[in-house]
Amino acid sequence: MRFARIRPMAVPALLVAAFAAPALGQDATGAQLFADHCAACHNEGGAGNPGLAPALNRPGFWDAFGDKGPDYLAGVIASGLMGTIVAGDETYAGLIMPPQSGLSDIEAASVANWVLLEVGRDAPGAGPKVTPDLIAATRAAAPAAHDLIAMRPEG
Repeated sequence: MRFARIRPMAVPALLVAAFAAPALGQDATGAQLFADHCAACHNEGGAGNPGLAPALNRPGFWDAFGDKGPDYLAGVIASGLMGTIVAGDETYAGLIMPPQSGLSDIEAASVANWVLLEVGRDAPGAGPKVTPDLIAATRAAAPAAHDLIAMRPEG
């Protein structure tokens, strides 16, 4: 068996590549937190899970919110969402998404921004941002599910 040799000058380049910061506009923390806390239901990349959790990678849906998308998403993360919603061509009856109380305000904002700015946009990086202060204020206000559902452009 023969082993590949790595030239000494290649090692620094490999280390830089391995530990490089994410590309501009991407939030590796938000992506990783989504994978750890959200993808079990919403699937990788926010593709959704028919009958269980709606797709989040729908730019037209997020665009329809206008500047209220961050408020809606902060409310869903902070309070959870229960009830019946229409997402795309599918009705989710008896939807139960628990509040994401295991995420800090900073982590919740990071996930929300990743969804809004990367997953839910035609042009990644564009759009409004969610701040940890918005998450904290929304958690304190504890919006009701029917109020969040009423915010949805689809019903």
